[in-house]
Amino acid sequence: MGNSSRKDEGEEEEGEAVDGEEEDSKKKEEEKEEDVELPLGVEELLESGDPVLDLSYRKFKRLPLRVYDLLYLEKLYVCGNSLRTLPERITQLQDLRTLALDFNKLEDVPLPVCQLTNLTRLYLGSNRLMSLPPELKNLQNLRCLWMESNYFQRFPKELYDLPNLKSLQMGDNRLKALPSDLCRMEALTGLWLYGNRFETFPTVLLRMEGLEILDMDRNKLTELPSLKRLKALHLFSYDHNPMITEPPRVGEEVIVVGEGAAEFMEIREARKERQRKAAEEEAEAEAQAEAEAEEEPVIHGILKNSNSKPASNGAVVTIEDTDTKEEEEQGVCSKQPSTDFDGTNLEYDEEMVEYETEELICEGEGLEYEGEGLEYERAELDYEYEEEEEQQDRGRQDEGA
Repeated sequence: MGNSSRKDEGEEEEGEAVDGEEEDSKKKEEEKEEDVELPLGVEELLESGDPVLDLSYRKFKRLPLRVYDLLYLEKLYVCGNSLRTLPERITQLQDLRTLALDFNKLEDVPLPVCQLTNLTRLYLGSNRLMSLPPELKNLQNLRCLWMESNYFQRFPKELYDLPNLKSLQMGDNRLKALPSDLCRMEALTGLWLYGNRFETFPTVLLRMEGLEILDMDRNKLTELPSLKRLKALHLFSYDHNPMITEPPRVGEEVIVVGEGAAEFMEIREARKERQRKAAEEEAEAEAQAEAEAEEEPVIHGILKNSNSKPASNGAVVTIEDTDTKEEEEQGVCSKQPSTDFDGTNLEYDEEMVEYETEELICEGEGLEYEGEGLEYERAELDYEYEEEEEQQDRGRQDEGA
């Protein structure tokens, strides 16, 4: 029994070795076959050293293995082939920023793709996808994800783990509703949901204030709410929703596309043009008024007996005193004192008047003293006057004698 068991184990090992050799030989044959069957012009592309490689629409079922040795690649376009998966070797291309796998036959996202952590753009449109793998969260730098024309019936919440995702293209799928916590995707600015199966407008979208582009074409919507609360919105498209005949209320700068949108845009543009012209006319009127105000000199106070004064705009303003001019013509010299004193000088003159009044009062006291002196002198004068009269009388007596 022991010999037979060892024999069986030996046969199994030999069989595994044979199988391994066969697989290796098959891989080598495949590599040789692929190298031989490269389409015209692909050889030159592989040897160009260009960081952008476009192998789209070459009917590849498997990519040439030489592609995975181009470690310098930054953009790889393999759209329109017949790829069902990608091998592990693609993880060697860690410099890839853009990977386009549109129009292939992918039924699942290849897990090796989720290891390309530097990807910023991933295109998976027009495949056979129905879900996303949890490993997609490894793509923390992903900013743009296009998954249009697949078979998604529910919104994949795996996208919540992509904090930098700004642009999400999910048109032409089978969505009927959106999750109520979709607003967790705060970085999202562009959302394409055309060609799905929405019958009512998803109210969660009204809380996504960062949205700049929202496309709801080709659904079954019956009414649209006001979108004025979406302050960042720049473009809203609702075309080919048969029950919608006019655009919703939107901000003044929002472009709308759909039934009745053209007339709405024309009316709004005409109104904005009228407002713009009115604003221009008002600005021109204000500018003209300011210019006229600068041309007219502003004279403060009353100026007399002066011939000129510089105006604010540099011009010389001549001011003549009419009364003085008439008197000069008649040869009469005006005696009217000049009143060219400002308020400060007048106040100073009033102080001088008060000061002179004090001096007059002081002199008045002196006059009283001098008055006494005058009385004393007057008495002396009276005495001297009597002596003179006596002398005159004596003279007359002597003359009579």
